[in-house]
Amino acid sequence: MEPHYEFWKTKHLTELSQSEWEALCDGCAKCCLLRFEDSETRDIFYTNICCRYLDQTTGRCNDYPNRSINVPECCTVTLEILETPYWLPSTCAYRLLAEGKPLPGWHPLVSRDPATVATSGNGICGRAVSELEADEPEQHLIDWIR
Repeated sequence: MEPHYEFWKTKHLTELSQSEWEALCDGCAKCCLLRFEDSETRDIFYTNICCRYLDQTTGRCNDYPNRSINVPECCTVTLEILETPYWLPSTCAYRLLAEGKPLPGWHPLVSRDPATVATSGNGICGRAVSELEADEPEQHLIDWIR
């Protein structure tokens, strides 16, 4: 095992390099789903509608460097965002570490296998529709996001 392999256990989020920060993303693509927030309770309701730039085979953005330009509402996870990460999925590595919790066993950094995201049921690939194909988002609400 490489000495820096478990960097997330020894470094605070503020100390991560850009490549370490990016490595935290497990590729589940849950953050690429359209969601609604109850303004009173702050409860988040997910749909199975994903961004048109999401590659549903890899769980990665087809134009990652320009995602915020292409989709202005696309939120880049930053330290500031993590001050109130309630809207991120409960399985999100950024949220987990911000809340002082460990990464799950299926996370590629832990399992050393990117396929464990899908095999554990944590990826959205194959379970979503593109925003270009969907209408009436309220008809696409799901309950399988944790």
